[in-house]
Amino acid sequence: MSPRIRQALRAAALLAAFGALAVLTPGRESVALAQTPGARSFAVTASRYAFAPDRIEVFQDDVVAIELRTDDIAHSLTIDEYRVAKRVSPGQTVTFEFRAERTGAFPFYCDLKAEDGCRQMRGVLVVRPRP
Repeated sequence: MSPRIRQALRAAALLAAFGALAVLTPGRESVALAQTPGARSFAVTASRYAFAPDRIEVFQDDVVAIELRTDDIAHSLTIDEYRVAKRVSPGQTVTFEFRAERTGAFPFYCDLKAEDGCRQMRGVLVVRPRP
């Protein structure tokens, strides 16, 4: 079985096992989650010159799985506070995980300098304390 198929099956199993719930907030692209502890999966698209969604909300100690894709030019998703820096090429998908150990609002951005618009790509990871 190819690594890509394994990743897709793993993401589907995580979604099924933990019942992640994505909700779009009116007026702003945003993802909020159910309060069930565990893994959270997100599909993030990077394109000229924005992330969709540009806001991801999780709870402390959730495992965050992000599937990053782009169809136009190469982009990256960087979260300095979590030491995440992933690059994706057009037509490709990059999947990565990290544990959201610290609460707060953590900016993410594209750190590639291919085009000036890349420097304007911003989003935020919000990690809330578990109720």
